[in-house]
Order: sequence, then structure tokens, then C-alpha cells
Amino acid sequence: MRKRVVVNLPDKAFAGVLWAKRGPLLVLRDAELLEPGREPQKVDGEVVIERSRVEFTQVLAGGG
Repeated sequence: MRKRVVVNLPDKAFAGVLWAKRGPLLVLRDAELLEPGREPQKVDGEVVIERSRVEFTQVLAGGG
């Protein structure tokens, strides 16, 4: 945990710090929403993502 990651979903992605894994959920903090054709958007608070929606996760170099 506590690694900087990009979590890719079918229609968007989130970049942030993987804070916790709670059963079927991933929790990101210090996150940004990444969507095609748009600037990254800072997200307040935590982002909770259902693992079943995740296509793949990238751990960023130097992210921990």
C-alpha cells in the first residue's frame, strides 16, 4: 500500500495513492480523475473503486 498508482477503468482512470484495500474495494487518496481529451481533475477526499470494474492498475516508478 501507499504506492502511487493509476487505476484504469473502462471509461476513465484515477491517479493517486493506493491507501487501502477493503475487501472488493480500493481506496485512493490525493487522487486525480483522468479522462480522454480533458485535463486531469483533482478529486477531494477519497476515491473508492470496486475492484470488479478495474481493467488494470499501473504502479508508477518511485511511487512508494
